[in-house]
Amino acid sequence: MMLYLDNSATSIRKPAVVYRSLFYNTLFNSANAGRGSHKPSLRALDGVLNAQEAAARLFNADNPMNIAFTHNATYALNMAILGAYDGGHIVATQMDHNSVLRPISRLGNFTIVPADRLGRVYPADVEAAIQPDTKLVICTHASNVCGTIQPVKEIAKIAHRHGALFLLDAAQTAGCVGIDAKDIDADLIAFSGHKGLMGPLGTGGLYVKNPAKLKPVITGGTGSQSESLKHPAVMPDMLHPGTVNTPGIAALGAAIGFIIEHGAEAIGEKEREMANNLHDELMNMKNVTVYGDYFRTGAVAFNINGLGSEETAERIGGRAVVRAGYHCAPLAHKAIGTNKTGAVRASFGFFNEPRDVKRFADIIYKASRG
Repeated sequence: MMLYLDNSATSIRKPAVVYRSLFYNTLFNSANAGRGSHKPSLRALDGVLNAQEAAARLFNADNPMNIAFTHNATYALNMAILGAYDGGHIVATQMDHNSVLRPISRLGNFTIVPADRLGRVYPADVEAAIQPDTKLVICTHASNVCGTIQPVKEIAKIAHRHGALFLLDAAQTAGCVGIDAKDIDADLIAFSGHKGLMGPLGTGGLYVKNPAKLKPVITGGTGSQSESLKHPAVMPDMLHPGTVNTPGIAALGAAIGFIIEHGAEAIGEKEREMANNLHDELMNMKNVTVYGDYFRTGAVAFNINGLGSEETAERIGGRAVVRAGYHCAPLAHKAIGTNKTGAVRASFGFFNEPRDVKRFADIIYKASRG
């Protein structure tokens, strides 16, 4: 049986409730949500509302209406960055994904906070990067390369102390790390639906603490205020132009319900334990270099010495599914020292088992011996 270890990219296996919801709602509730008073439209809208309520419970957000659904975390991050930007300076980090780095590069006025060789960002360095006109601070909750978890609560406090908004990129942590919007005090939280949340592909979302501080990036039909040429400024309509993926969102709501039932922290602890055990196994191999911290998600980045990451992936062949290369995070690879080779990433998910650690370690041991 194929060993799947690419959960940081997407959770290929979903809970049964997700498949049931996706099938049922595709068959019976594929109407255009909120675009009429007929029953099919209202049933589709119910699926969206239920998913909002589930996401609000997961993130401890007061108002479910302040959660909008998107195609993925990339769309959510672009909506947050471009929608919150009204001039001024932006602070991001070396561990951020291109979904952050490319939008801020378009805007031009930004500073990148460095990370150490373990992929850790330090709050003091974030504070040092703040300028008088800093309006937005962005930080990934956990690296998509090596899994290192960042001190985002402290970074949020720094942002607010200087009058800036804080955007949390939770693409790698939603569903496997407890995220309390109130405790972190994040102004914006972007999340993926198909990774740790184990929802369908093509789903993600954005939590907006104060909608008045965000403007819509994409405008169009929302089913509300249709008599006006001005796009609605209320959530979630301001971020829901056009037809939304009602079957996918309903299934994401079912997936979030599954996460709540099992506990995000409990799920994450299982994944972290497998990742740290693999870290130790690989550290004992003389021809293997491992990257990242023990305070991590279920991801482990490594290389076989003397080989590029793609060569290592070729040696693994069809025995395990991993991700090799630069993971759309080039600055993170500079931080951990893999900018010339890339890295191989093995990432555990809810449906992996502890025995998969030994199985994969044996694959790498054989590959490392040529």
